[in-house]
Amino acid sequence: MQRQQPTCAMLADRHTALIEGMRDLLETEFDAVYVVADVQSLSSGAQRLLPDLIIVDLSLVGGDLPGLLQRVAELSPASRVVVLTVHDEAAVPKLALSAGAHGVVLKRCLGSELLTAVDAVLHGEHYVSPDFGLAANAN
Repeated sequence: MQRQQPTCAMLADRHTALIEGMRDLLETEFDAVYVVADVQSLSSGAQRLLPDLIIVDLSLVGGDLPGLLQRVAELSPASRVVVLTVHDEAAVPKLALSAGAHGVVLKRCLGSELLTAVDAVLHGEHYVSPDFGLAANAN
């Protein structure tokens, strides 16, 4: 059975230039791409739009990633969630995936990995940037 073309994505990040670049990439794959800049807007948008994909910056969430991902799962159960982060410690993807994220992408790898991550999570897979933990392995 072939997956239906995704129609809606949400981006949650405060960094305007980064958001615009991601929006441009995602508009090649989605009919609509919505941008929000805070957790409350993310929650209400997820409930109203029921997006196929939600991309959220870890720094936007603060320390309550599990709480946010639980709310998103309750409000929009079919949404797939990709977390963005600048932190490349190996513990970050473990935390995000155990909290309910479907993918974790390093911000420095967005240009080369975002669409790969999106494709993976929309096909029911998990995606983690390969660069996680490289700094720890170098020591």
